[in-house]
Amino acid sequence: MQIRSVDAWVVNLPLTNPFTSSFETKTGETRTVVRIRLDDGVEGWGETMWGQPVAALVRRLGESLVGRSPFDLEAFHATHTMVPFFHGYLGYAALAALDVACWDAMGKLTGQPLVNLLGGRVRDRVPITALVTRADAGDVAPRDLPAALAEHAAAVVASGGFTAVKLKGTRDPFGDVEILRAIRSRLPDVELRVDPNAAWSVPDSVRAGLRLEELDLEYLEDPCAGIEGMAEVRRRVRIPLCTNMCVVRFEDFAPAVRLGAVDVVHGDVYKWGSVSATKHLAAHCQTFGLGMNLHSGGELGIATAAHLAVVGSTPILDRAIDSMYYLHADDIIEPLDLAGGALAVPSGPGLGVVVDEDKLAHYAALNEKEGDLTH
Repeated sequence: MQIRSVDAWVVNLPLTNPFTSSFETKTGETRTVVRIRLDDGVEGWGETMWGQPVAALVRRLGESLVGRSPFDLEAFHATHTMVPFFHGYLGYAALAALDVACWDAMGKLTGQPLVNLLGGRVRDRVPITALVTRADAGDVAPRDLPAALAEHAAAVVASGGFTAVKLKGTRDPFGDVEILRAIRSRLPDVELRVDPNAAWSVPDSVRAGLRLEELDLEYLEDPCAGIEGMAEVRRRVRIPLCTNMCVVRFEDFAPAVRLGAVDVVHGDVYKWGSVSATKHLAAHCQTFGLGMNLHSGGELGIATAAHLAVVGSTPILDRAIDSMYYLHADDIIEPLDLAGGALAVPSGPGLGVVVDEDKLAHYAALNEKEGDLTH
């Protein structure tokens, strides 16, 4: 029951529509896919953020897994504690790819779905968020943008059954405020969020936040940069603040709590480095009375299945999670069960997904031709 080999592919997959944030517009997603193969033929699959730089690190770190059991995850992570220090998010992403592949193998060896290995089900279906960006409005005049995006959001909610809507904010905070007002007017009952990826200054975050108070946002995510800036906004604005950018390591947690900088923390298996780290983050949030949600880095089906197992086994993760799964034009696995704005927690052994290796080869060839689309 030892790992015999570790393989990695980098794939490019198209999105159904351009996706615009405060720092980029992308039409496709680059992901790294990992397979570990055991000496008895069992395979474990993982998937993580970004492309060739992560894949190179995965291959190097994977060498330390060869000859070991997939159950030896604590020893694996203890050996590589400095990887995120030297490689930042690339390090967390590479470790998570191998971590998830080992969990998948463990589930297959025990005949158990990952959700059972993580404590068992507390929910069978996980609601996901409808994501709205300015690119969804098409070619409209600036004055018509709020109404166009409100109509788009309403159509997505009606067709997909979503209960939460998230606007990807831009460097134009007051334009974003007008869009949110239009969406709220059109959809008075949905949970509404906005995330400008820390593109706003602290003063603009306060001014925009005060204007947004009347809209009953579920939370305002990373309006500005840094724990100090977020703490200042939180002191002056009566909207819960969420972060995926200023609490990104466990070292950030205590300062954020001490300063009262955030109300909700976004976890992510691939940004926090492992399944267990994400579960530990949930315990921290619960202990200190904070909310928690999951960030999306553009997961395909393999990575989404791991997130579903984490959410399916973690009581505090009771919000609609961020997920770009439904925005991909294709996948390398048999499709996950998406209905009524929610994804089913897989019930098969391990991640409960089946990889289409022909599609894997096709989209890996596309990456070789195009290069990495996202970094």
